[in-house]
Amino acid sequence: MSNTHLLYLHGFRSSPQSVKARLVAERVKTRHPGVIWRCPQLPPSPAAAMDMVINGLRDWPTDRMVVMGSSLGGFYARWLSLRLGCAAVLLNPAVYPARDLARYIGEQTAWQDPAERFFFEPSFVDELKALEEDIRQRSDRPATRQMAVIAQGDEVLDWREMQAFCSSGEIRLLPGSDHAISDFPEHMDAVFGFLDLAE
Repeated sequence: MSNTHLLYLHGFRSSPQSVKARLVAERVKTRHPGVIWRCPQLPPSPAAAMDMVINGLRDWPTDRMVVMGSSLGGFYARWLSLRLGCAAVLLNPAVYPARDLARYIGEQTAWQDPAERFFFEPSFVDELKALEEDIRQRSDRPATRQMAVIAQGDEVLDWREMQAFCSSGEIRLLPGSDHAISDFPEHMDAVFGFLDLAE
């Protein structure tokens, strides 16, 4: 049975207007019009973001849905897949976001709209630590179907950490590229092959 629902989770300071999110949305619209697609704007609080997402998925069939995420969204996608038992695609996923985002406490701007500002609270780091611990505790459960696209040229995250984080699933290791996976169109066929979306 092909998957009928696809959730995309954007990264830190990003939005549904990110290049990858728009590319995925357009391909779903044109080639998989029957698929239910959702890409919400996530609040800066990790706990609030995951509460919002979980509440929004209450009527989704976990055996016929896939969650896809980039960077911090990839970390969230891993957490959701372990919690819900659904398949996941991780694009350069954050591995230790509590460690890496601690330096961003304070006012931040959105990548796609610099006029949009938000405050990254110290408590959000603790919320990320709680999600990291939950992933560790759930990681010994039977693995869900998972694919990761990891760029060795990522200038933000360590590809070796990402590779270890994603070791329970299929990994597409890119010898170059960057954190944004600027050559993402070249990998979309492989990603959509894994997604196995209904027509």
